[in-house]
Amino acid sequence: MTADATPAGARPAIRVLIADDEEMIRHGVRLILRHAEDIDVVAEAANGAEAVDMAARQPVEVALVDIRMPVLDGLAAIEQLVGLDPKPQVVMLTTFGDEENVTRALQAGASGFLLKDEGPQELISAVRAAAAGDAVLSPGVTGHVVKRMLQGSGRVGPAGGQRPDERLAALTDREREVLAMLGEGLSNLEIGRRLEIGLGTVKTHVGRILDKTGTESRVQAALLAHQAGLAR
Repeated sequence: MTADATPAGARPAIRVLIADDEEMIRHGVRLILRHAEDIDVVAEAANGAEAVDMAARQPVEVALVDIRMPVLDGLAAIEQLVGLDPKPQVVMLTTFGDEENVTRALQAGASGFLLKDEGPQELISAVRAAAAGDAVLSPGVTGHVVKRMLQGSGRVGPAGGQRPDERLAALTDREREVLAMLGEGLSNLEIGRRLEIGLGTVKTHVGRILDKTGTESRVQAALLAHQAGLAR
């Protein structure tokens, strides 16, 4: 189902861009996502430069981006994609051995990462989660990546040299609560249930947290929560 074919009164389909230099990977991902009526693959790119150009000309909600591509690699593409307006949620496609590159992608502003060998339902769920503003983290490597980032430079995202606690200074008490839950890995729905507030309110809090702390994604915010001692 394309965006133009969405029935009257129904929610528009999630517009997705697939960027991978391997045609078979793009084809396989497209076939899987085709089974979801609420997802519409509107663009495919064979390299990072094409991905950025396509997303700039035809805005998408979610971009699935390979880490290793010619012309412009995935890391450089992510940095440009998250600078677009409107900004897509970028999910990096990776293999288990790409831990260092995954870390760099998250620091660049990616919303998360997905293993290429995940099952069809996991891929569909990941696209939906990213579109909803949730972090997409494959459990098989999440622990390793978080550990590497926390043991790294001590910074997550552009912070102008501020300490983690200084970056939280402008947050309200409720925003601190939400940030701590992001650090626990909770989704927007889970945060709403725990705080007994609506999903829209949670999204508003998350947006303000990202703005006030200078983080580019929920993943960066979650890591900041750990660095600041708000989450274990």
